[in-house]
Amino acid sequence: MFDKLAELEIKYNELTTKISDANVISNQEEWKKLMKEHSQMKEVVEKYIEYKNTEKSMNEAKELMREVDMKEMAEAEYLECKDRLAEIDNELKVLLLPKDSNDDNNVIIEIRGGAGGEEAALFAYNLYRMYIMYADLKHWQVEPIDMNETGIGGIKEVSFMIKGKGAYSKLKFESGVHRVQRVPETETSGRTHTSTVTVAMLPEVDDVEVEIKNEDLRIDTYRASGAGGQHVNKTDSAIRITHAPTGFVVTCQSERSQTQNKMTAMKMLRSKLYEYMEAEKNKKTASARKLQVGTGDRSEKIRTYNYSQGRVTDHRINYTMYQIESFMNGNLDDMLEALNSYDRAERLKEGII
Repeated sequence: MFDKLAELEIKYNELTTKISDANVISNQEEWKKLMKEHSQMKEVVEKYIEYKNTEKSMNEAKELMREVDMKEMAEAEYLECKDRLAEIDNELKVLLLPKDSNDDNNVIIEIRGGAGGEEAALFAYNLYRMYIMYADLKHWQVEPIDMNETGIGGIKEVSFMIKGKGAYSKLKFESGVHRVQRVPETETSGRTHTSTVTVAMLPEVDDVEVEIKNEDLRIDTYRASGAGGQHVNKTDSAIRITHAPTGFVVTCQSERSQTQNKMTAMKMLRSKLYEYMEAEKNKKTASARKLQVGTGDRSEKIRTYNYSQGRVTDHRINYTMYQIESFMNGNLDDMLEALNSYDRAERLKEGII
């Protein structure tokens, strides 16, 4: 690990010199590329320098411990440096874990009501609201793509994009089946119902990452409409794209123009195809980890929301919290950090460095 860190430091210093070179700065495209690489290396290099400085201080304190009048103070400093060195060592291991290339990307979210009829549709709306409130807390931008509402405030399905640096990295482990246990408003006997909603988190990807052939597409236009069949406009601006090889269908009716809707639908199709290709690749290379949170398996029940007990439980990591109202109002950070921490710990166990 330390050989790799030493190489990184040398490369970082070389990049620091390059990005200050007038000839490099004049080539903005090359300069931006080098700046991005420099920025990505900064945190780990600075942590490695801290490690070396702490190790040096520890060794100096060890030498001073030989002198009688300095022994007590030097021993305290030695032990402090030793403890800090162990902490930095763990921090470096985490920083050196391979990063998901999509972590900094925007995220496209799909939510679909599953088993439970109208109650599932109502909970789909609750989850939609929850993610929007989370985005608002992060000061991220939300862009609607498509929505199919029910008559009493539920959602059969909805797709939207959250734009913000690191949005995908924060939300990528939310893919799967979310189960709710509560008494529906329409239930007169007070009996608890169990319903499910499927959530998919797709990274927004660039055109170059997924090749889509025009001959594989069927593009249909139709009139955009809102809840209850009310027409949003009087032109056929909504777009439905079918990808023949996979059977994937994407729709968009959030924009006013057909061209804009087509661009957004293509963006969504690209993300779906990327997720599909990654899932196929992961089938061949997946480890035996208990927490396969990165696979985005939509058939897996990942979480239960029990309203009568006021709890939210994530079954992958046996993590339970009892602030369901706060959670549904977008305060997701504790849960999301627990998932990310568990994933990092599992990868560290595998020694992926």
